[in-house]
Amino acid sequence: MATGTRCVFACPAGRRDVMNVLIVDDEPLARARLRRLLDALPGHACVGEAADGDEALDACRRLDPDVVLLDIRMPGRDGLSTARALAALPVPPAVVFTTAFGDFAAEAFDVAAVHYLLKPVSAERLAQALDRVTVAAQPTLLVSRGSQVQRVALADVLYVQAEAKYLTVHTRGGQWLLEDSLAHLESRLASHLLRIHRALLVNVQHLSGLQRDAQGRVWATVGGAAMPLPVSRRLAAGVQQALEHRRRD
Repeated sequence: MATGTRCVFACPAGRRDVMNVLIVDDEPLARARLRRLLDALPGHACVGEAADGDEALDACRRLDPDVVLLDIRMPGRDGLSTARALAALPVPPAVVFTTAFGDFAAEAFDVAAVHYLLKPVSAERLAQALDRVTVAAQPTLLVSRGSQVQRVALADVLYVQAEAKYLTVHTRGGQWLLEDSLAHLESRLASHLLRIHRALLVNVQHLSGLQRDAQGRVWATVGGAAMPLPVSRRLAAGVQQALEHRRRD
């Protein structure tokens, strides 16, 4: 079995204007073809390759791709099983299947694939599929409360607070736990979540104002939150800038 050759693409800090793509296929020639097609698409970058499902899962945990181009028939863990495992990640990538077999389409969409492309994949069809990822992808978080596990839309998240080994996700519907790190969420969802304190990320969509108390401390008002949230002095200017930008939009 061929080993995936990985090319690491570094996005500028705090920006996700490039769609990062992981290619997963047990055939080196198929991976090379998809890489050439991606290289010709503006705004897209290959962050790595994997030759099987286990390599794909490891690469997704390390590289945080936005989308995975995923073959179905592979030795060991197949594409459908891999897609189910990817869906269980706290912030899963979108999945676009690329396969020579047309008889898995129904199963592919059962595991929430965004698109299903038959090989040989054309440049036009790949571009259309990735456009669909851009339009259709709705960020979600895999959260828990006791024995209950579910996905919540990022749009419903007010703020996220680091506490011990877990994160507490505050929504209008209550609090949930998330097994992740604040730094990872900040990096992965930089266009949605803003660091206001070493232990707090707020959803920019719900950030409504800043206020300063008599002691000179700065507090953020978040729509739907029960009380203002502390803003560190070091981050206050950036939070103010984000608030002004949101108001202009």
